[in-house]
Amino acid sequence: MLSHKHLIFMEVARVLSFTKASETLFISQSAISKQVKGLEEFYKIGLFERSGNSISLTAAGKLLYQKLLEAKQLQQELHQALSELNEQFSPQVSMVIGASTTISLYILPPVLSAFLQQNPNTQLTLKNRNSENILRALLDHEIDLGIVEGVNKLSNVTYTPFLTDDVIAVCSSRNPLKKQQLELKDLYNIPLALREPGSGTLAVLTEALENKKIKLLDLPVKIRLGGTEALKNFVRVDTCLAFLPRQAVIKELQSGELVEMPIEGLSVRRNFNFIQRKGTENNAPYRDFIQFMKRRYSKEE
Repeated sequence: MLSHKHLIFMEVARVLSFTKASETLFISQSAISKQVKGLEEFYKIGLFERSGNSISLTAAGKLLYQKLLEAKQLQQELHQALSELNEQFSPQVSMVIGASTTISLYILPPVLSAFLQQNPNTQLTLKNRNSENILRALLDHEIDLGIVEGVNKLSNVTYTPFLTDDVIAVCSSRNPLKKQQLELKDLYNIPLALREPGSGTLAVLTEALENKKIKLLDLPVKIRLGGTEALKNFVRVDTCLAFLPRQAVIKELQSGELVEMPIEGLSVRRNFNFIQRKGTENNAPYRDFIQFMKRRYSKEE
């Protein structure tokens, strides 16, 4: 088992900040400093270089951090092997998952309760970020499993297909636009409300438009909003046309608050994938979570 001191050191080494580690671990900064000092006294070498308000890992700190990451992986493999030999061995498992907005808000929550009921010894943390930041968090060992849009084809990341979702054009039910039959050329004259740069929704829309020889810069974008909910709430009361994931507006379409506006000749579809660092694909809790989610989603389909 990794000691409490080592786990604290790993978090400080990951974020390179005693303050940030204090916030994520819910431990006072003085307590964290004391634990790190204890490790430095034990190893008889400095683990961090301090320069003003910033810190960096020493050569010894880098070596220790790398070996502890390997030890953590070995510990997970050991627990998995022992669980397979003896069902009564069921250690507490902490899972940290990162997912893009659509997944975090509309796909995962309805089935997380069922997963946790089947896995009572699991404590799960879900982090909601855009796809670009989820990938970075995985590579930085902040999370061990991510769900993102598209594939970046990085050699040290494994991608497992999860589900597909359409990005559709919608407007308010009070918008006169709802009576029109839209074509691609109409986009040059309709005010648009879109997601912020870095959004997977925006990226897949941009690509779909470019495939039709339409540049987003040439369209009348009235506003960009950070987050699906912000965009959805805006378009409810405005005359803009918005592009939103179908999964995010199912209830609003059913209630009639929003109206889908098909655009002839334009189809925007995106693929979601589970991402893991290579070598961690068979870690039991995450492997089981992936299998559970794929089974549940196929039933929903």
